[in-house]
Amino acid sequence: MKHKKGQIGVSAEDIFPLIKKFLYTDQEIFLRELVANAVDATTKLKALASKGEFNGELGDLTIDVILDEKAKTITIKDRGIGMTEEEVLKYLNQVAFSSAKDFLEKYSGENLIGHFGLGFYSAFMVADKVEVRTKSYKEDAKAVKWECDGTPEYTLDDIDKEDRGTEIILHIGEEGKDYLNKARIQELLDKYCKFLPVLIRFGKKKIYKTEGEGDDAKQIEEEVDNIINNPHPIWKKAPKDLKDEDYKSFYHEMFPGTLNDPVFWIHLKMDYPFNLTGILYFPKITSNFDVQKSKIHLYSNQVFVTDDVRAIVPEFLMLLHGVIDSPDIPLNVSRSQLQNDHRVRKITSYITKKVADKLNDIFKKDRKKFESKWDDISTFVKYGMMTDDKFFEKAKKFNLFKNEEGKYFTFDEYIKKIEA
Repeated sequence: MKHKKGQIGVSAEDIFPLIKKFLYTDQEIFLRELVANAVDATTKLKALASKGEFNGELGDLTIDVILDEKAKTITIKDRGIGMTEEEVLKYLNQVAFSSAKDFLEKYSGENLIGHFGLGFYSAFMVADKVEVRTKSYKEDAKAVKWECDGTPEYTLDDIDKEDRGTEIILHIGEEGKDYLNKARIQELLDKYCKFLPVLIRFGKKKIYKTEGEGDDAKQIEEEVDNIINNPHPIWKKAPKDLKDEDYKSFYHEMFPGTLNDPVFWIHLKMDYPFNLTGILYFPKITSNFDVQKSKIHLYSNQVFVTDDVRAIVPEFLMLLHGVIDSPDIPLNVSRSQLQNDHRVRKITSYITKKVADKLNDIFKKDRKKFESKWDDISTFVKYGMMTDDKFFEKAKKFNLFKNEEGKYFTFDEYIKKIEA
Protein backbone atom coordinates (compact mmCIF):
# COMPACT_ATOMS: atom_id res chain seq x y z
CA MET A 1 0.00 0.00 0.00
CA LYS A 2 1.40 3.37 -0.97
CA HIS A 3 -1.38 5.92 -0.53
CA LYS A 4 -5.07 5.35 0.02
CA LYS A 5 -8.00 7.74 0.23
CA GLY A 6 -11.50 6.99 1.33
CA GLN A 7 -14.75 8.05 2.96
CA ILE A 8 -15.27 7.36 6.66
CA GLY A 9 -19.03 6.95 6.48
CA VAL A 10 -22.07 8.18 4.64
CA SER A 11 -23.18 10.32 7.59
CA ALA A 12 -19.74 11.67 8.53
CA GLU A 13 -20.55 15.04 6.98
CA ASP A 14 -23.28 15.51 9.59
CA ILE A 15 -21.35 14.02 12.50
CA PHE A 16 -18.21 16.18 12.53
CA PRO A 17 -20.06 19.49 13.09
CA LEU A 18 -21.98 17.78 15.89
CA ILE A 19 -18.76 16.66 17.54
CA LYS A 20 -17.45 20.25 17.42
CA LYS A 21 -20.59 21.60 19.06
CA PHE A 22 -21.36 18.70 21.36
CA LEU A 23 -20.71 19.38 25.01
CA TYR A 24 -18.80 22.55 24.22
CA THR A 25 -18.53 23.25 27.95
CA ASP A 26 -17.23 19.70 28.47
CA GLN A 27 -14.52 19.70 25.80
CA GLU A 28 -11.93 18.53 28.29
CA ILE A 29 -13.21 14.94 28.16
CA PHE A 30 -11.24 14.45 24.92
CA LEU A 31 -8.06 13.87 26.93
CA ARG A 32 -9.71 11.40 29.28
CA GLU A 33 -11.14 9.40 26.37
CA LEU A 34 -7.87 9.25 24.43
CA VAL A 35 -5.68 8.38 27.43
CA ALA A 36 -8.21 5.72 28.47
CA ASN A 37 -7.92 4.22 24.96
CA ALA A 38 -4.13 4.13 25.34
CA VAL A 39 -4.51 2.38 28.71
CA ASP A 40 -6.84 -0.20 27.12
CA ALA A 41 -4.33 -0.89 24.34
CA THR A 42 -1.57 -1.38 26.92
CA THR A 43 -3.55 -3.64 29.26
CA LYS A 44 -4.61 -5.77 26.27
CA LEU A 45 -0.95 -6.33 25.36
CA LYS A 46 -0.13 -7.28 28.96
CA ALA A 47 -3.05 -9.73 28.93
CA LEU A 48 -1.79 -11.32 25.69
CA ALA A 49 1.69 -11.63 27.21
CA SER A 50 0.33 -13.27 30.37
CA LYS A 51 -1.52 -15.85 28.23
CA GLY A 52 1.58 -16.58 26.16
CA GLU A 53 0.05 -15.08 23.01
CA PHE A 54 2.70 -12.36 22.85
CA ASN A 55 6.29 -13.45 23.40
CA GLY A 56 8.08 -10.22 22.55
CA GLU A 57 9.71 -7.79 24.94
CA LEU A 58 7.13 -5.68 26.77
CA GLY A 59 9.68 -3.00 27.65
CA ASP A 60 8.64 0.35 29.06
CA LEU A 61 4.84 0.57 28.82
CA THR A 62 4.58 4.14 30.09
CA ILE A 63 2.05 6.24 28.16
CA ASP A 64 3.34 9.65 27.07
CA VAL A 65 1.29 12.81 26.75
CA ILE A 66 3.32 15.36 24.79
CA LEU A 67 2.45 19.03 24.36
CA ASP A 68 4.15 21.05 21.61
CA GLU A 69 2.93 24.62 21.95
CA LYS A 70 4.88 25.83 18.89
CA ALA A 71 3.58 23.12 16.58
CA LYS A 72 0.13 23.41 18.26
CA THR A 73 -0.10 19.67 18.82
CA ILE A 74 -1.00 17.30 21.64
CA THR A 75 0.22 13.71 21.26
CA ILE A 76 -0.91 10.64 23.19
CA LYS A 77 1.59 7.83 22.67
CA ASP A 78 1.40 4.24 23.90
CA ARG A 79 3.35 1.01 23.40
CA GLY A 80 0.29 -1.22 23.47
CA ILE A 81 -1.09 -3.65 20.91
CA GLY A 82 -1.13 -1.17 18.02
CA MET A 83 -3.13 -1.78 14.83
CA THR A 84 -2.61 -3.29 11.39
CA GLU A 85 -3.88 -1.54 8.25
CA GLU A 86 -7.01 -3.73 8.31
CA GLU A 87 -7.62 -2.97 11.99
CA VAL A 88 -7.23 0.77 11.40
CA LEU A 89 -9.85 0.66 8.64
CA LYS A 90 -12.18 -1.45 10.76
CA TYR A 91 -11.71 0.37 14.06
CA LEU A 92 -11.35 4.02 13.07
CA ASN A 93 -13.65 4.03 10.04
CA GLN A 94 -16.30 1.64 11.32
CA VAL A 95 -16.36 0.66 15.00
CA ALA A 96 -15.18 3.91 16.62
CA PHE A 97 -17.13 6.02 14.15
CA SER A 98 -20.34 4.05 14.65
CA SER A 99 -19.92 4.26 18.44
CA ALA A 100 -19.45 8.03 18.26
CA LYS A 101 -22.43 8.38 15.90
CA ASP A 102 -24.67 6.29 18.18
CA PHE A 103 -23.47 8.20 21.22
CA LEU A 104 -24.23 11.59 19.65
CA GLU A 105 -27.63 10.54 18.37
CA LYS A 106 -28.62 9.09 21.73
CA TYR A 107 -27.14 11.52 24.23
CA SER A 108 -26.54 14.88 22.56
CA GLY A 109 -28.00 17.67 24.67
CA GLU A 110 -28.60 15.52 27.76
CA ASN A 111 -27.14 16.31 31.16
CA LEU A 112 -25.22 13.09 31.72
CA ILE A 113 -22.96 12.32 34.65
CA GLY A 114 -20.09 10.78 32.70
CA HIS A 115 -20.23 11.58 28.99
CA PHE A 116 -18.36 8.32 28.42
CA GLY A 117 -18.37 6.70 25.02
CA LEU A 118 -17.49 9.37 22.48
CA GLY A 119 -14.09 7.68 22.38
CA PHE A 120 -11.54 8.34 19.65
CA TYR A 121 -13.68 10.87 17.79
CA SER A 122 -13.70 13.16 20.85
CA ALA A 123 -10.33 14.28 19.42
CA PHE A 124 -12.23 16.37 16.87
CA MET A 125 -13.78 18.46 19.65
CA VAL A 126 -10.46 20.33 19.86
CA ALA A 127 -8.49 19.33 16.74
CA ASP A 128 -8.74 20.46 13.12
CA LYS A 129 -6.67 17.48 12.00
CA VAL A 130 -5.89 14.14 13.64
CA GLU A 131 -3.03 11.79 12.74
CA VAL A 132 -2.87 8.21 13.96
CA ARG A 133 0.54 6.54 13.57
CA THR A 134 0.41 2.91 14.57
CA LYS A 135 2.21 -0.42 14.36
CA SER A 136 0.72 -3.72 15.52
CA TYR A 137 2.42 -6.08 17.97
CA LYS A 138 1.90 -8.83 15.38
CA GLU A 139 4.99 -10.20 13.70
CA ASP A 140 5.94 -8.57 10.37
CA ALA A 141 3.17 -5.97 10.74
CA LYS A 142 3.70 -2.77 8.76
CA ALA A 143 3.26 0.65 10.32
CA VAL A 144 0.58 2.92 8.89
CA LYS A 145 -0.62 6.50 9.27
CA TRP A 146 -4.32 7.40 9.19
CA GLU A 147 -5.13 11.08 8.80
CA CYS A 148 -8.37 13.06 8.80
CA ASP A 149 -9.01 16.80 8.82
CA GLY A 150 -12.55 16.70 10.17
CA THR A 151 -14.19 16.04 6.83
CA PRO A 152 -15.64 12.68 5.73
CA GLU A 153 -12.40 11.88 3.87
CA TYR A 154 -9.35 10.13 5.30
CA THR A 155 -5.94 9.12 3.96
CA LEU A 156 -3.93 6.01 4.81
CA ASP A 157 -0.19 5.64 4.16
CA ASP A 158 2.65 3.26 4.95
CA ILE A 159 5.21 4.83 7.28
CA ASP A 160 8.46 3.96 9.03
CA LYS A 161 7.90 3.31 12.73
CA GLU A 162 10.24 1.12 14.74
CA ASP A 163 8.32 0.48 17.92
CA ARG A 164 4.87 -1.04 18.26
CA GLY A 165 1.95 0.94 19.63
CA THR A 166 -0.04 4.00 18.65
CA GLU A 167 0.54 7.74 18.53
CA ILE A 168 -2.47 10.01 18.22
CA ILE A 169 -1.41 13.51 17.18
CA LEU A 170 -3.99 16.26 17.58
CA HIS A 171 -3.42 19.40 15.51
CA ILE A 172 -5.26 21.80 17.76
CA GLY A 173 -7.71 24.20 16.14
CA GLU A 174 -9.13 27.52 17.29
CA GLU A 175 -11.78 25.76 19.43
CA GLY A 176 -9.10 23.98 21.44
CA LYS A 177 -6.41 26.64 21.78
CA ASP A 178 -6.92 26.82 25.57
CA TYR A 179 -5.42 23.32 25.77
CA LEU A 180 -2.08 24.44 24.32
CA ASN A 181 -1.08 25.23 27.86
CA LYS A 182 1.08 23.03 30.07
CA ALA A 183 -0.74 23.92 33.30
CA ARG A 184 -4.13 23.15 31.72
CA ILE A 185 -3.04 19.72 30.47
CA GLN A 186 -1.46 18.95 33.86
CA GLU A 187 -4.75 19.91 35.53
CA LEU A 188 -6.79 17.58 33.31
CA LEU A 189 -4.39 14.67 33.74
CA ASP A 190 -4.47 15.15 37.52
CA LYS A 191 -8.26 15.24 37.43
CA TYR A 192 -9.06 12.29 35.18
CA CYS A 193 -5.96 10.10 35.12
CA LYS A 194 -4.55 10.24 38.65
CA PHE A 195 -5.16 6.54 39.34
CA LEU A 196 -5.19 4.88 35.93
CA PRO A 197 -3.55 1.42 36.01
CA VAL A 198 -0.74 2.21 33.53
CA LEU A 199 1.97 4.81 34.18
CA ILE A 200 1.36 8.12 32.40
CA ARG A 201 4.18 10.59 31.81
CA PHE A 202 3.78 14.26 30.95
CA GLY A 203 7.25 15.56 30.17
CA LYS A 204 9.70 16.36 32.94
CA LYS A 205 9.56 18.20 36.24
CA LYS A 206 12.14 19.67 38.57
CA ILE A 207 12.64 18.42 42.09
CA TYR A 208 15.02 19.71 44.73
CA LYS A 209 17.15 17.55 47.00
CA THR A 210 19.22 18.58 49.98
CA GLU A 211 22.79 17.34 50.00
CA GLY A 212 25.15 17.65 52.92
CA GLU A 213 24.42 18.65 56.50
CA GLY A 214 24.49 21.79 58.62
CA ASP A 215 26.37 24.72 57.08
CA ASP A 216 27.44 22.51 54.17
CA ALA A 217 23.85 21.67 53.18
CA LYS A 218 22.81 22.81 49.74
CA GLN A 219 19.85 22.25 47.47
CA ILE A 220 20.43 20.35 44.25
CA GLU A 221 18.02 20.74 41.34
CA GLU A 222 17.20 17.54 39.49
CA GLU A 223 15.00 16.90 36.45
CA VAL A 224 12.87 13.74 36.60
CA ASP A 225 9.97 12.20 34.68
CA ASN A 226 6.67 13.90 35.49
CA ILE A 227 4.63 10.79 36.33
CA ILE A 228 0.97 11.73 36.64
CA ASN A 229 -0.57 8.75 38.33
CA ASN A 230 -0.47 6.20 41.09
CA PRO A 231 -1.41 3.00 39.19
CA HIS A 232 -1.97 0.97 42.37
CA PRO A 233 -4.30 3.02 44.62
CA ILE A 234 -4.93 1.47 48.00
CA TRP A 235 -8.66 1.03 47.45
CA LYS A 236 -7.74 -1.77 45.00
CA LYS A 237 -5.73 -3.59 47.69
CA ALA A 238 -6.92 -5.94 50.41
CA PRO A 239 -7.45 -4.24 53.81
CA LYS A 240 -5.35 -6.97 55.49
CA ASP A 241 -2.34 -5.79 53.46
CA LEU A 242 -2.64 -2.17 54.59
CA LYS A 243 -1.52 -0.31 57.71
CA ASP A 244 -3.01 2.81 59.29
CA GLU A 245 -0.20 4.88 57.79
CA ASP A 246 -1.14 3.68 54.29
CA TYR A 247 -4.68 4.96 54.75
CA LYS A 248 -3.52 8.28 56.19
CA SER A 249 -0.95 8.78 53.45
CA PHE A 250 -3.54 8.13 50.74
CA TYR A 251 -5.94 10.55 52.43
CA HIS A 252 -3.40 13.35 52.16
CA GLU A 253 -2.56 12.31 48.59
CA MET A 254 -6.23 12.67 47.66
CA PHE A 255 -6.80 15.88 49.62
CA PRO A 256 -3.41 17.62 49.80
CA GLY A 257 -4.77 20.76 51.47
CA THR A 258 -6.07 18.82 54.48
CA LEU A 259 -3.89 19.32 57.56
CA ASN A 260 -5.48 16.90 60.04
CA ASP A 261 -5.47 13.13 59.78
CA PRO A 262 -8.88 11.49 59.32
CA VAL A 263 -10.68 10.31 62.46
CA PHE A 264 -11.11 6.86 60.92
CA TRP A 265 -12.04 5.24 57.62
CA ILE A 266 -14.12 2.50 56.05
CA HIS A 267 -12.71 0.27 53.30
CA LEU A 268 -15.51 -0.74 50.92
CA LYS A 269 -15.24 -3.99 48.97
CA MET A 270 -18.14 -5.75 47.28
CA ASP A 271 -18.13 -8.36 44.49
CA TYR A 272 -21.79 -9.40 44.44
CA PRO A 273 -24.47 -8.41 43.43
CA PHE A 274 -22.38 -5.50 42.15
CA ASN A 275 -18.69 -4.68 41.96
CA LEU A 276 -17.57 -1.81 44.16
CA THR A 277 -14.40 -0.80 45.97
CA GLY A 278 -13.46 2.39 47.76
CA ILE A 279 -12.52 4.14 50.97
CA LEU A 280 -14.59 6.62 52.93
CA TYR A 281 -12.88 8.84 55.48
CA PHE A 282 -14.42 10.63 58.44
CA PRO A 283 -12.61 14.00 58.47
CA LYS A 284 -11.76 15.70 61.74
CA ILE A 285 -14.27 18.48 62.33
CA THR A 286 -12.67 21.70 63.54
CA SER A 287 -14.26 25.03 64.37
CA ASN A 288 -13.51 26.24 60.84
CA PHE A 289 -14.46 22.96 59.14
CA ASP A 290 -15.16 23.64 55.49
CA VAL A 291 -18.40 21.82 54.75
CA GLN A 292 -17.92 20.80 51.13
CA LYS A 293 -20.06 18.20 49.47
CA SER A 294 -17.70 17.37 46.64
CA LYS A 295 -15.08 15.42 48.57
CA ILE A 296 -16.19 11.95 47.49
CA HIS A 297 -14.88 11.11 44.03
CA LEU A 298 -16.57 8.55 41.79
CA TYR A 299 -14.34 6.42 39.55
CA SER A 300 -15.10 3.72 36.99
CA ASN A 301 -12.19 1.28 36.62
CA GLN A 302 -9.86 3.94 38.08
CA VAL A 303 -11.02 6.63 35.61
CA PHE A 304 -12.42 9.73 37.33
CA VAL A 305 -16.11 10.30 36.54
CA THR A 306 -17.45 13.00 38.85
CA ASP A 307 -17.31 14.48 42.34
CA ASP A 308 -21.08 15.02 42.37
CA VAL A 309 -22.25 11.79 43.98
CA ARG A 310 -25.57 12.95 45.40
CA ALA A 311 -27.44 10.21 43.53
CA ILE A 312 -25.21 7.48 44.98
CA VAL A 313 -24.13 8.50 48.48
CA PRO A 314 -26.75 9.12 51.21
CA GLU A 315 -27.16 12.81 52.05
CA PHE A 316 -25.77 12.51 55.57
CA LEU A 317 -22.55 10.94 54.28
CA MET A 318 -21.84 13.73 51.80
CA LEU A 319 -19.68 15.31 54.51
CA LEU A 320 -17.25 12.39 54.27
CA HIS A 321 -14.16 12.35 52.06
CA GLY A 322 -12.98 9.51 49.86
CA VAL A 323 -13.30 7.40 46.73
CA ILE A 324 -15.90 5.04 45.28
CA ASP A 325 -14.91 2.94 42.26
CA SER A 326 -17.52 0.85 40.48
CA PRO A 327 -17.83 -0.31 36.87
CA ASP A 328 -21.48 -1.17 37.59
CA ILE A 329 -22.71 2.39 38.02
CA PRO A 330 -24.34 3.47 34.72
CA LEU A 331 -22.51 6.51 33.35
CA ASN A 332 -24.46 7.80 30.37
CA VAL A 333 -27.66 8.54 32.23
CA SER A 334 -29.11 11.68 33.77
CA ARG A 335 -28.91 12.15 37.53
CA SER A 336 -32.64 11.53 37.96
CA GLN A 337 -32.34 8.24 36.03
CA LEU A 338 -29.36 7.31 38.17
CA GLN A 339 -31.32 7.77 41.40
CA ASN A 340 -34.00 5.38 40.12
CA ASP A 341 -31.55 2.71 38.94
CA HIS A 342 -31.94 -0.49 40.99
CA ARG A 343 -28.18 -1.10 41.09
CA VAL A 344 -27.53 2.38 42.42
CA ARG A 345 -30.20 1.99 45.11
CA LYS A 346 -28.48 -1.22 46.23
CA ILE A 347 -25.11 0.55 46.30
CA THR A 348 -26.58 3.39 48.39
CA SER A 349 -28.02 0.87 50.88
CA TYR A 350 -24.72 -1.00 50.99
CA ILE A 351 -22.74 2.16 51.79
CA THR A 352 -25.18 3.11 54.57
CA LYS A 353 -24.97 -0.40 56.06
CA LYS A 354 -21.15 -0.49 55.89
CA VAL A 355 -20.85 2.85 57.70
CA ALA A 356 -23.31 1.79 60.41
CA ASP A 357 -21.65 -1.62 60.84
CA LYS A 358 -18.18 -0.05 61.12
CA LEU A 359 -19.33 2.39 63.79
CA ASN A 360 -21.11 -0.36 65.70
CA ASP A 361 -18.03 -2.59 65.44
CA ILE A 362 -15.75 0.08 66.95
CA PHE A 363 -18.35 0.80 69.64
CA LYS A 364 -18.54 -2.87 70.67
CA LYS A 365 -14.83 -3.71 70.45
CA ASP A 366 -13.31 -0.53 71.85
CA ARG A 367 -15.84 1.63 73.66
CA LYS A 368 -13.12 3.90 75.03
CA LYS A 369 -11.76 4.61 71.54
CA PHE A 370 -15.29 5.23 70.25
CA GLU A 371 -16.02 7.71 73.03
CA SER A 372 -12.73 9.52 72.39
CA LYS A 373 -13.80 10.10 68.78
CA TRP A 374 -17.44 10.89 69.50
CA ASP A 375 -17.05 14.67 69.33
CA ASP A 376 -15.64 14.26 65.82
CA ILE A 377 -18.25 11.84 64.50
CA SER A 378 -21.41 12.82 66.38
CA THR A 379 -22.39 15.34 63.68
CA PHE A 380 -22.41 12.59 61.04
CA VAL A 381 -24.28 10.14 63.26
CA LYS A 382 -26.99 12.56 64.37
CA TYR A 383 -27.50 13.93 60.87
CA GLY A 384 -27.81 10.36 59.59
CA MET A 385 -30.35 9.42 62.25
CA MET A 386 -32.50 12.42 61.31
CA THR A 387 -32.42 11.76 57.56
CA ASP A 388 -32.18 7.98 57.08
CA ASP A 389 -34.57 5.51 58.77
CA LYS A 390 -32.40 2.45 58.16
CA PHE A 391 -29.37 4.18 59.61
CA PHE A 392 -31.45 5.32 62.60
CA GLU A 393 -32.33 1.72 63.48
CA LYS A 394 -28.67 0.73 63.59
CA ALA A 395 -27.27 3.96 65.05
CA LYS A 396 -29.57 4.11 68.07
CA LYS A 397 -27.42 1.32 69.55
CA PHE A 398 -24.27 3.47 69.55
CA ASN A 399 -25.56 7.05 69.56
CA LEU A 400 -24.16 8.63 72.72
CA PHE A 401 -25.31 11.27 75.19
CA LYS A 402 -22.90 13.02 77.54
CA ASN A 403 -23.85 14.09 81.07
CA GLU A 404 -22.48 17.04 83.02
CA GLU A 405 -19.70 14.88 84.41
CA GLY A 406 -18.49 14.06 80.89
CA LYS A 407 -19.64 10.43 80.97
CA TYR A 408 -21.22 8.85 77.89
CA PHE A 409 -24.42 6.79 77.73
CA THR A 410 -26.49 5.22 74.98
CA PHE A 411 -30.22 5.94 75.14
CA ASP A 412 -30.96 2.49 76.63
CA GLU A 413 -28.19 2.91 79.21
CA TYR A 414 -29.52 6.32 80.16
CA ILE A 415 -33.08 5.00 80.66
CA LYS A 416 -31.79 2.15 82.84
CA LYS A 417 -29.78 4.61 84.92
CA ILE A 418 -32.86 6.77 85.50
CA GLU A 419 -35.00 3.76 86.41
CA ALA A 420 -32.39 2.31 88.76
